Amino acid sequence: MNITCINNDLEAMRLALEWAAKGLYTTSPNPHIGCVIVKDGIVIGEGVTQPAGQDHAEIQALKDARRRGVDVRGATAYVTLEPCSHYGRTPPCCDALVGAGLARVVAAMDDPNPLVAGQGLARLAAAGIEVSSGLLADEAYELNIGFFSRMRRQLPWVRLKTAASLDGMTALYNGSSQWITGDAARADGHAWRARACAILTGIGTVKADDPQLNVRAVATPRQPHRIVIDSRLDIDPAAKVLAGGGALVVAAVRDHEREAVLRAGGTEVITLPNAQGKVDLPELMRELGRRQVNELHVEAGTKLNGSLVRERCVDELLVYLAPALIGDAQGMFALPALTDLARKHTLRFHQVQAVGDDLRILARFTDQA
Repeated sequence: MNITCINNDLEAMRLALEWAAKGLYTTSPNPHIGCVIVKDGIVIGEGVTQPAGQDHAEIQALKDARRRGVDVRGATAYVTLEPCSHYGRTPPCCDALVGAGLARVVAAMDDPNPLVAGQGLARLAAAGIEVSSGLLADEAYELNIGFFSRMRRQLPWVRLKTAASLDGMTALYNGSSQWITGDAARADGHAWRARACAILTGIGTVKADDPQLNVRAVATPRQPHRIVIDSRLDIDPAAKVLAGGGALVVAAVRDHEREAVLRAGGTEVITLPNAQGKVDLPELMRELGRRQVNELHVEAGTKLNGSLVRERCVDELLVYLAPALIGDAQGMFALPALTDLARKHTLRFHQVQAVGDDLRILARFTDQA
C-alpha cells in the first residue's frame, strides 16, 4: 500500500480537490466532492462522492480507512464542501463523522444548499469537533459552479461552446463547418460535454448536421441528457439526437400527432411558448433548474446562440479559436446591430489556454443582471 504523507492543511485540501475532480462526470445532480482523512501526517482514507443515491465522499473515505485497518479517531477530515446535515437519498455525513470520532473537519466551502447552509459544520462543532471553512474555496467553487448556480439562483450554469476561425466564423454559408478546429480541441470539447448534466442544441443544427450530441472522445460512464429547441416541432423522429430515447424536445406550438410519434420513440416533448411564438428561453432555464440540471452545455448555431445571449440566458462562453481565416461566412452569434457601444455585451476572460494548435477561451458575462 502506498503511503501519502501530508505536511499541512493546504496539501491535504489539494489532494481532496483531486479526488473531487474524479467525480466530475458522475455525481450530478449532487456536487463533485472529495474527502481525505489524515492522521499523524499520513493519509489514511480517501473518497469521492458516488452517483446520486450512493455514498458521499466522507463515507467513502471512512470506508477506505476501515479497509486499511486504520483507526480514524482523532484524525482530521478535509472535505471540499461542508458535510451534509440532512436526510436526502443518504443519511447525514456529519453524523457519520461524529460517530467515527474525528477530532477536526476542514471544509473548502460552506454548502449553498438551504437544507445544509452551515448546519453541518454547526452540528460537528456542537459535538466537540474543531471545524473551519474557506480553504481553497475558489478551486472548490469552480468544480461545482453549476451546483452553486442551481442552489443560489435556481438556474443551471449555462456554458455556450463554439468553435470559430480567428476572424470569428463558425461555418460557411453552405453549412460546411467540419472541421474548423483540430482533434485536440474537439476532444477537449467532449470533456466539457461530459461534465454537463445536459447538452442543448437547436433544430437548425439538427437539420444541418444531424449530430448525436453525446460524449465520444473521452471515457465517461454517464451521458448527459439531450435537449433540442424546436419551436415548430419540425424534428425528424429518426434524427440521431433522438436515438435510444430519453431526449427532450422543447416546442412553442402543440401538435398532438407529432408529439405522439416522438413520445412513442421515447422522446419527451414540452411546450414553452413566449409572446412571439418562439420557445421561452428564460422559462426553459427555470424548468431545467427544477429538473436539477447543474451545468447546461450549449452547442448550437448562430441564431439560437444569439437568442440565448440576447435573452441573458448564458453565463459563460467556451470558445475554440483556430489559427485560420475563412472570410465572409456564418458568425458565432446572430445579434442585432448596435448604434451605441454602451449597449454591448461585456465579458471578462476567465481562462485562455492553448489546446493543440487552437486557442481555448473561457469568458464570463459581466453585464448580466
